[in-house]
Amino acid sequence: MPSADSPTKTDILKAIEGAVDPVRSLDLAETFKCDHQVVVGIIKSLMTIPEIVDVKDVKYVSYSPTEEGNIVAQNGSFEARIYNLIPDGGILLPEFEKMPEVQALGPAGKRAQGICLKKKWIKMEKGADKTNTLKKTVDSIVDDTAQLLQAALANPEAMTEEALKAKDAKITLKDVTALVKRQLMKKEQVVASLVKPGAQFTLNPKIADSDLTPEMLKDGSWATREFKKFNLEAEPKLPAGALHPLLKVRSEFRRIFLDMGFSEMPTNNYVENSFWNFDALFQPQQHPARDAHDTFFMRVPSATKKIPDEEYMLKVKEMHEKGGHGSIGYRYDWSEDEAKKNILRTHTTAVSTRMLYQLAMEKPFRPVKYFSIDRVFRNETLDATHLAEFHQVEGVVADYNLTLGHLIGILNLFFEKLGMKDLKFKPAYNPYTEPSMEIFAYHPDLKKEVEIGNSGIFRPEMLRPMGLPEDVTVIAWGLSVERPTMIKYGYDNIRHLFGAGVDLDLVADNPICRL
Repeated sequence: MPSADSPTKTDILKAIEGAVDPVRSLDLAETFKCDHQVVVGIIKSLMTIPEIVDVKDVKYVSYSPTEEGNIVAQNGSFEARIYNLIPDGGILLPEFEKMPEVQALGPAGKRAQGICLKKKWIKMEKGADKTNTLKKTVDSIVDDTAQLLQAALANPEAMTEEALKAKDAKITLKDVTALVKRQLMKKEQVVASLVKPGAQFTLNPKIADSDLTPEMLKDGSWATREFKKFNLEAEPKLPAGALHPLLKVRSEFRRIFLDMGFSEMPTNNYVENSFWNFDALFQPQQHPARDAHDTFFMRVPSATKKIPDEEYMLKVKEMHEKGGHGSIGYRYDWSEDEAKKNILRTHTTAVSTRMLYQLAMEKPFRPVKYFSIDRVFRNETLDATHLAEFHQVEGVVADYNLTLGHLIGILNLFFEKLGMKDLKFKPAYNPYTEPSMEIFAYHPDLKKEVEIGNSGIFRPEMLRPMGLPEDVTVIAWGLSVERPTMIKYGYDNIRHLFGAGVDLDLVADNPICRL
């Protein structure tokens, strides 16, 4: 609610009276020394009066100090405080680090010490006894960090991206970007209004009533009042649905697979047991990928009650412990309890394993081409390119006597349909494929070769326990949906594509996908 000192509708109308060019709501807020949203609210209210004002909403990118930035502006930067704590004659590093004032700064003090060294305000001298001494290299310093933050607080109107890019700007976008990286300033998107007098502009507008109240009917005042006009024949403007960029790219991948004659695998079980996710793929139970820091383990239910086919499970156990079909296995005691642990699946290859096992049960064998596109989960450290869940695309072909040449050929055909030619392949290692290859393609926008997927031939140690014929080979490849989507739509942070940081307007406005 506006305060007693907030501008009124008349104040705003007087401020824009006679204006030829639109007046920014940000400038009006600065003029009346009030919150910007108060001005925006008044302008929205004036828009309900026909043609009194012309308004256009615009988006600005602005910068403002963070909570830590406000402290620095008031008390000085951490690097200036570190400099001022060093005596003129220098001080031994261990003694300096024990100073209460330094310890009070915590990790920020250590970073500030590095900034002082980088700015050459101080130097580190190593003595004959291998002790380090901090010494000042200049008699005085200018705390430019604190000055920039003080200027930002004093002139918030100069902190828009447009103002910072101006040739005569006292504070530049480069200066502010450096402070954003240090988390001393934050970047915000502000929606402002451009307002100017309308065709029926007046300083004393007559505000029409929107509702007919019981009081008006009782005292008869409704007869002399002016009411807003209602268009009872107006059709509602319904927002059209829009596909998320990930779904657009996913649909393209699906279309390509179907055009190539592939069948889609069912992928609706996010919770999988370790047997199908790891053991059936000949991945040893001591493998690092099966640790809690890489995989999400279920608490309830923590384990599956039974592996579907006990005979098949025993064959997998023997392959792990003793080997077979030319393999010596991993030579360890395989644990059924470990195999029964429930997890969030780490790859859709768990689905491929189930489908290949079902295929092996069919007699006689028939060649197949399968694909899947769905979510998988990894216990990843979240950053600009990694999330704890992402989408995996997988293609699988099972047929007689397939070779590495067949795999390379189908990869060239598949990625050519994605607009990627001149593929390059690099030998790689996977527990369940041999040989294995990483797939690279030249990216014209990035102007370099980028990894676009992984591939290989499933090992006999994985296929033979299923019961597939000796001369049947299975080739497979996989890639994520997120990476090509980020490249296609120009995202540099995956959290802007998937999760709470998604801009819903961008979802509605992004272009059609043609890979």
